Amino acid sequence: MSANIWIIDDDAAIRFILEDSLQQWGYRPQSYFNGEEVLEALQTQVAPQLIISDIRMPGIDGLTLLSKVREQHPNLPCLITTAYSNLDSTVSAYLTGAFDYLPKPFDLAELKQRIEQALRPSLSQPNQPSPTTPSFDRDIIGQSPMMQQLYRAIGRLAKTKVNVLISGETGTGKELIARALHKHSPVAKGEFVALNMAAIPAELAEAELFGHEKGAFTGAAQSRQGRFAQADNGTLFLDEIGDMPLPLQAKLLRALAEGSYYPIGGQTLKHANARIIAASHKNLAQLVSEGLFREDLYYRLNVIRLDLPPLRERGEDIPALLDFHLERAAKQHHLSRKNLTQAARQKLTHYHWPGNIRELENLCQQLTIMSPTDTIDIQDLPTLMTNRNPSLSNTAVASTNWQQALTKTVEQALSENQPQLYQHLQSEFDHVLIETALKHTQFHKQLAAQKLNIGRNTLTRKYQSQASN
Repeated sequence: MSANIWIIDDDAAIRFILEDSLQQWGYRPQSYFNGEEVLEALQTQVAPQLIISDIRMPGIDGLTLLSKVREQHPNLPCLITTAYSNLDSTVSAYLTGAFDYLPKPFDLAELKQRIEQALRPSLSQPNQPSPTTPSFDRDIIGQSPMMQQLYRAIGRLAKTKVNVLISGETGTGKELIARALHKHSPVAKGEFVALNMAAIPAELAEAELFGHEKGAFTGAAQSRQGRFAQADNGTLFLDEIGDMPLPLQAKLLRALAEGSYYPIGGQTLKHANARIIAASHKNLAQLVSEGLFREDLYYRLNVIRLDLPPLRERGEDIPALLDFHLERAAKQHHLSRKNLTQAARQKLTHYHWPGNIRELENLCQQLTIMSPTDTIDIQDLPTLMTNRNPSLSNTAVASTNWQQALTKTVEQALSENQPQLYQHLQSEFDHVLIETALKHTQFHKQLAAQKLNIGRNTLTRKYQSQASN
């Protein structure tokens, strides 16, 4: 018998789409307007095999509903969907026991795959107690697909303390994400201790990391605790790990492998109980191939990898980031809130932001402090931001060239009456796009999907289809 799936959403259009799709896929859907209806139905009807629920609804919200449902049916998988996705709601969904979390609008093919996974008994999660719902990480802003992927990753990691490697350009918010990972983790009650390897001299790095005993070296007048000890039962964030000297890499590897270390000059073994989150703006895999980073340490750190997108690839998030940082700057300096004209907002949305979020934050500080008026127009922006971007001009030329080549190809195919021309060219275009993106990201499917602004499952499906053909 096909699985019975309950849909809970106050949007009639969403219910209709889901009902129609589920019926086409061979399931038996049943729809409800709100959570109260579901709780009543569970008292009189056989529980479904799967629940798909919105978060924001009249009456009890989806997360409260999920918690109540799992009290009675701890092994009933639930998929959470919402149009108001942020880091807090994503992490809350996973901690409350959701099987998975999909931001709206979702890809139906991806939804189908998640449903199939949820209905496999081996993948259903046992009931776990729900921790206190975490507070908002208000500094982490964005609704773009790449940020949604990031939220989901943090949510999935919330029940674990595995090592995480964060990669991304300078200014993309690597420490912010590291702090969020710590906050939503089993070691959240411990300390979050950060050490920037690029900011300390190589000869002092070992003492900073592992500490030292009195008299261990010239100038060591007293014993000093290292960052590992400070982060005991918490999180040690090693920023710019690519700048760590090779000799220290070997000692870090040993500490991670054996779970213990000796401070400099010490005879007593110390336990290394910190969760490690490392970050770098460099390509560590390339450093490994060049002999500048230990391969064994790379794999020890790279248990889970999070790739942070540059701001230029998150254009839809820029307006919200501007509003947030302008508001923050005004409160910080006790000044009036600056407002951007539509023209200025559009100009900044299309700016290439080489310094990423850090550059955007600095701009908001500058405008708040230095602008004599409360309304910011294009002429009030720094000259660098209003000049035509040379790289964009080169991109435009390249764009024109490939479009001209495509036009000639289409004209020739039309003159030859080539059958199924549209389907053929669409398939070829997808093939080139996906193959190039995968090669560019060293076949990192999630990163390739982020750069193409499509779902990872969509990319995988298209790639597998191309391979079979």
